[in-house]
Amino acid sequence: MLLGEYEHTIDDKNRLTLPAKFRRAFEDGIVVTRGLDGCLYAWTPDAWTNYRDSTLATLNPLSQEGRRMHRHFFSGASETTPDKQGRVNIPSALLEHAKLGRDVVVAGVNDRLEIWDRAAWKRELAEVEGSAEDVAERLAAQGS
Repeated sequence: MLLGEYEHTIDDKNRLTLPAKFRRAFEDGIVVTRGLDGCLYAWTPDAWTNYRDSTLATLNPLSQEGRRMHRHFFSGASETTPDKQGRVNIPSALLEHAKLGRDVVVAGVNDRLEIWDRAAWKRELAEVEGSAEDVAERLAAQGS
């Protein structure tokens, strides 16, 4: 399980150094793709395969929504292996998608990492903290 949030930077060669806590999980490779809510998602190869097979494969490729989600996740995806210093190259198209500058936050979110522009992360976190109780109440009401 991937947990915690860490402030990091992207260097001039578009490389992100993974937080030390996460490096072992990604030593066999990393899949970085467009995320939702304005961030990037980063998966271990096994977690990516699981997400692809359990979630993306269930989308109907004949529906417009299914095609759009496939394009969103697959067309920009990048597979690589971190170097010995734990750095991964982030393609320019993905940097542009998430509007990433030099200062980023890498957050562990269960089975994936989310890579956020630092200012955007602070806004997202304020929104999450301000609405978590309301969301929990709505989810609880749906389940009963």
